[in-house]
Amino acid sequence: MRRTRPYHHGDLRETLLGAAIDLIAEVGPSGFTLREVARRAGVSHNAPYRHFRDKDALLAAVAAQGFRELTQAMQDAVAPRATALDRLRRVGSGYVSFALRRPAHFAVMFDAPAPAALDPGLAEAAAQAFGTLVECIEACQRDGALPAGDTLRRALVAWSLVHGIAKLGVAERLPFHSRAAVMAFATFAIDQSLPALAWGSGPDAGPGTEAPSSDG
Repeated sequence: MRRTRPYHHGDLRETLLGAAIDLIAEVGPSGFTLREVARRAGVSHNAPYRHFRDKDALLAAVAAQGFRELTQAMQDAVAPRATALDRLRRVGSGYVSFALRRPAHFAVMFDAPAPAALDPGLAEAAAQAFGTLVECIEACQRDGALPAGDTLRRALVAWSLVHGIAKLGVAERLPFHSRAAVMAFATFAIDQSLPALAWGSGPDAGPGTEAPSSDG
């Protein structure tokens, strides 16, 4: 008689998240199904619906997990008693390093449609990750390492740089053959970009004349 696979074994939600990440690493964020996730998790094909209403809800949960790990990675990259400017450098390096270590998470976080409404923690986790960078910019401004004003735009410039390097590194589009080489380039690029964050403040200063709104 065929034995039915159980709905639960240990922490089912975490098991499903792990199976989803493994599958995404193989087929991308749009190439998997809940049925295949369930098969890899060793549960019935209906079991995922106890925690996720559909595939998009599972993607949203993976994205939220990724943003939390990203925040932790950026914070862990900072050395004790680092100066504000060094903290900014290291947070940027931590961003790139996370993407290279967690490419499946990174793809879901930024390439897959994962509406925040599908996971109550997603918007908060994403805001906390970006807030870590904003806090670094603010600390540099308090220390005089960066001019006051235009904090959001300075943070967006810094984010655009490290995100671009991260995306190119994950896609293996940079002319480097190791993670260490990509990280060395990231460190160089971050150092070279710091003067670009030091434009003067004022209505006609910076890369634009208006700060972007929260809804883009």
